[in-house]
Amino acid sequence: MDQKELSELRRRFRPERSAVSRVYGCYVNGSGEIISDLDESLGAMPQEEAEKYLGLLKKALSGTLGKNLIDIVFSTQQVMDSPEHRLLTGLRDSALKDGALRQDFYRKVIDALDMGGNNYLILLAHDVYDVPYRSRDDQDQADASDQVFSYLVCCVCPVKEGKPELGYFPGENEFHSCSAGQVVSPPELGFLFPAFDDRAANLYNALFYARKPEELHQEFIDAVFHTEPPMSAAEQREAFQTALTEALGEDCGMEVVQGLHEQLRDRLEQHKESRDPEPLAVTAKEIGAILLDCGVEEEKAAAFQEKCGQQFGGGALNPANLIDSKRFQVKTAEAEVQVDPDHSYLVEMRVIDGRKYILIPADGGVEINGLPLNGAPGLRQEP
Repeated sequence: MDQKELSELRRRFRPERSAVSRVYGCYVNGSGEIISDLDESLGAMPQEEAEKYLGLLKKALSGTLGKNLIDIVFSTQQVMDSPEHRLLTGLRDSALKDGALRQDFYRKVIDALDMGGNNYLILLAHDVYDVPYRSRDDQDQADASDQVFSYLVCCVCPVKEGKPELGYFPGENEFHSCSAGQVVSPPELGFLFPAFDDRAANLYNALFYARKPEELHQEFIDAVFHTEPPMSAAEQREAFQTALTEALGEDCGMEVVQGLHEQLRDRLEQHKESRDPEPLAVTAKEIGAILLDCGVEEEKAAAFQEKCGQQFGGGALNPANLIDSKRFQVKTAEAEVQVDPDHSYLVEMRVIDGRKYILIPADGGVEINGLPLNGAPGLRQEP
């Protein structure tokens, strides 16, 4: 799926556009026991409440593709005959009306999911979308729909105790402490099945959502999809950094890291400005070429590509998962220095009197905890 397709589905989760008529789910306590089942008509509840449910489901389609939203790929054998795919397909084909299938799904999730002993809500909804025909000039023609996309959305939301607040009691004309009870938080994880690829159903894929990219809840992925869990964004960055430091050795210095960060950041900015709906991807070979531009020896650039192949299997990489484009941080055992990425080129490393120093120009003035320094008495002048 690309960003346009994702946005097209997200627009469905409004009361005036959604074909979701019911929501299903169950409330689970920290011991894995189902406290209550949910089977509610959105049309029979107050609009504000219906919007809350749709808002939670919509959250499971939010975030960044390749980071919060991960493609789950089923094998051909799984699609042809596997218990996990049969269950998901059965839920979709029954529009979630089969209670036995719903209970099977709840149990599969509950038995696997680790929510740290906290209560949570499993929420399910089914939607049928008459996909408008899209002309060559990228205009939708709703009256020319040629296919129907039937899909389900699931999200898992932590349920937390509300904090006591002061509330006004009109009968007593006084303020007293009152509790908000138990509050449903935004989803921790969720998924869409099947994927909406090329604006049509792709039974070979699902789209998995994780609120925290570094915590993919791989136990959930294994139980529900029974596929090889993808690398999280944090794992990708760690694997990338390992390949870089091991291949380059002492050549992994300030100038090389600055140059690599700057070029990957430029690509991310250009991709954002282009409004290309496809996620940006780079190959290990392209990164190797950047390293050569930064002065790295050809042999070490080749070694980096080989190690990337070992870590990532030769697949394309998302630069957003490899660097933090919004910050440039220099860290030692004793200090951390944050630099605007636009000015990262100002940072230098030098050896002075046998010791390594991080140098940043201070011509524009210096502040310490907001207090401006008016001078530098006794400042040592280096030749």
